[in-house]
Amino acid sequence: MNKNEQFVITINRELGSGGRTVGRVLAEKLGVPFYDKALIKALQEKYNLTVEKIEKLKGTKQTWWDDFMRIMDIGPGMSSNYYLPQKGSEADMLTSEEMFKTETLILQDLAAEKSCVVAGRSGFHVFRNHPNHLNVLIQASMDYRVERVARKQNMTEDEARKTIERIDKMRETYVKKYTGTSRYDTRNYQLVISADGKTEEEIAQMILQYIG
Repeated sequence: MNKNEQFVITINRELGSGGRTVGRVLAEKLGVPFYDKALIKALQEKYNLTVEKIEKLKGTKQTWWDDFMRIMDIGPGMSSNYYLPQKGSEADMLTSEEMFKTETLILQDLAAEKSCVVAGRSGFHVFRNHPNHLNVLIQASMDYRVERVARKQNMTEDEARKTIERIDKMRETYVKKYTGTSRYDTRNYQLVISADGKTEEEIAQMILQYIG
């Protein structure tokens, strides 16, 4: 990936690995927008977006993404003001094929406007054909993930472990259904990092060093 040309970096991560924070920190360091589930969901709901509606908007107003970014107050290193902490709930992942296609179009059009960092949303698949991309997978041991989720979500370790196991299964099912591959298949990534023993800042620096 050439950081001197328009690029997209996808941060794919396991729950409890700190990947979302890594993505935000990385975007701040690179001075580019950070897009995640909360932003995409907010756009879909706020504007009732569908594949058909997006195509119509694109055909009638070429600057509609600029309007979105102004309205949503998106700047370098920031996602939107919409953040949905749900104690690990992933009910919204029970989506339809139409919603997946809509998410894909939103992300691809956002990335076409300017360089960005994208967390989750099967980014490794969505941008697999992008001419200048880097797909990163951030993993961690179960003990590390349990401790972090329990602390962040105010859960017992047993509750955290069960939450992680449930969401791991749901995410893998989701990815396989809509991409035809496993999110654990390292062939989907150029860089795989273990979060154990590292801070989010250190992981972001590792990615920057990899980019060069």
